[in-house]
Amino acid sequence: MQQGALTVAGILRYGSQAFPDAEVFTYNGGDDVARARFAEIADRAARLAGALAGIGIEPSDRVGTFCFNHQQHLEAYLGIPAMGAVIHTLNLRLSPDQLQFVIDDAQDRAIIVDGIGLPLLAQVLDACPCVETIIVVGPVLDVAARKAVAARRRVVDYEDFLGGATPLAEWPELTETDAAMICYSSGTTGSPKGVVYSHRSTYLHAISALPLFSQRSWNILESKGDVALIVVPMFHAAAWGSPYACWFTGSTMIMPGRFLQAEPLAAMIERFRPTVSSGVPTIWNDLLHYLESHPTDISSLRMLTSGGSATPRSLIEAYLERYNIPVVSGWGMTETSPICTLAIPPSGTPRERLVDYLETAGKVVPGVELRIVNDQQQAQPWDGKAFGEIEVRGPWITAGYLGGRGVENFDHGWLRTGDIATVDPQGYVRIIDRTKDVIKSGGEWISSIELENAIMAHPKVAEAAVIAVPDDRWFERPLAFVVVKPGADLEVAELREFLAGRVAKWWLPERYSFVEAIPRTSVGKFYKKALRDGYQEGNYAIHEVRRTQGQE
Repeated sequence: MQQGALTVAGILRYGSQAFPDAEVFTYNGGDDVARARFAEIADRAARLAGALAGIGIEPSDRVGTFCFNHQQHLEAYLGIPAMGAVIHTLNLRLSPDQLQFVIDDAQDRAIIVDGIGLPLLAQVLDACPCVETIIVVGPVLDVAARKAVAARRRVVDYEDFLGGATPLAEWPELTETDAAMICYSSGTTGSPKGVVYSHRSTYLHAISALPLFSQRSWNILESKGDVALIVVPMFHAAAWGSPYACWFTGSTMIMPGRFLQAEPLAAMIERFRPTVSSGVPTIWNDLLHYLESHPTDISSLRMLTSGGSATPRSLIEAYLERYNIPVVSGWGMTETSPICTLAIPPSGTPRERLVDYLETAGKVVPGVELRIVNDQQQAQPWDGKAFGEIEVRGPWITAGYLGGRGVENFDHGWLRTGDIATVDPQGYVRIIDRTKDVIKSGGEWISSIELENAIMAHPKVAEAAVIAVPDDRWFERPLAFVVVKPGADLEVAELREFLAGRVAKWWLPERYSFVEAIPRTSVGKFYKKALRDGYQEGNYAIHEVRRTQGQE
């Protein structure tokens, strides 16, 4: 058979030739919406490549992007890897110290930055001598920051940069194992670690995501394709592969820019009529609460996908019952590109049982191998009872970190994920907890995830996070941080009575803290390290109840 290389240039060529008139909309707030066809974006990606080559960017050089989701970021997704350089997606929510670390660690030679992000970038440039050129997308509100950056680096506006460039006439022939993209782990327990996606892994991962955007293939009579609202940040695990998958399928893309709050998302759904969207559970939870008091037409959605952390059963039930929209959970991580599993219910599942499958992490997708192992690294049975740490391997699973870090995360070719799970005989994975978050109480394990989901099922609770705290008798016990819905009044006794019928008695927390908000990581997950640190520093008011004999 012929040995055609699987590269991002191949993705770019296919989408622009097969779907030249497919469109990308970028929401800039209010009535300001930018619109471009795939053919135009492909041409601009070639211009970007030509402009970068003109300033000396060569194959294997790193080009950072410090951007929200928009058309220009998509052009960088396509043009930078296709020219043989490596796109490094910088997380806009990193602290200055972490931002400086990842820029220096990756050795970015140029950075494409949103004007709104320029002040933060300006804080770290002196510590990043590798950066030579700053390319600014959109207006800069902080003129002083631009002047400060311009005094130290070459600064050019993105549109001027492309306007004066000759498009790269031909994409170079690359080896499919060459680096295409660098994404860094969130770094909540130490310095972020770089994960390098190859062209081959990126191509194959995009194919694995095609079922999420495949409406065009079966909705022939109506001749409609999917419209995807790309909520997952493009700086986080390649937006779960959705931009490349949409480019493969010709699906219309709606880029929300920096407008990821519930109100503008609801407005975008009503206006652009997306059929599918992906995001972390906190996004869909916020949207659900907004819709309760602001009725909005979201009937165009045929599916939401949710990942990054466990999706509460109550959230899945609410979307299904109120809006007839299934929320499909998935599991993965930056190190896995990230899709490893999808919770697609078996064919013929009765409606009353759909949630039983949707609330799991799902089955492994083709191309991924998964096992669960005990403390002795022995594989455990898929019986729905035995649990262990998830280990995975496959063509889009990292084999190591940039710079050789994190060797302890690998087990003879398997990636150790740090997630504890069971797998049932049908192959559905159920995440029990993170190894660092599981609560070890009196020699038994309490799942913080299951306890959080039980608390969030209470109609007065907006969100909840559970951590382990020291206990003189039981070693560790759960502490629940609870955010009550606006206007609601919730007492500990009411919450405990509610939980008593949903979890084992010995799981019931004795300690509660009612908070206005739960801190989140740079990718929208609950930031439990911040909760643990705050508890140790005495920053939270704790309501404590006595444990009864029956609970022991």
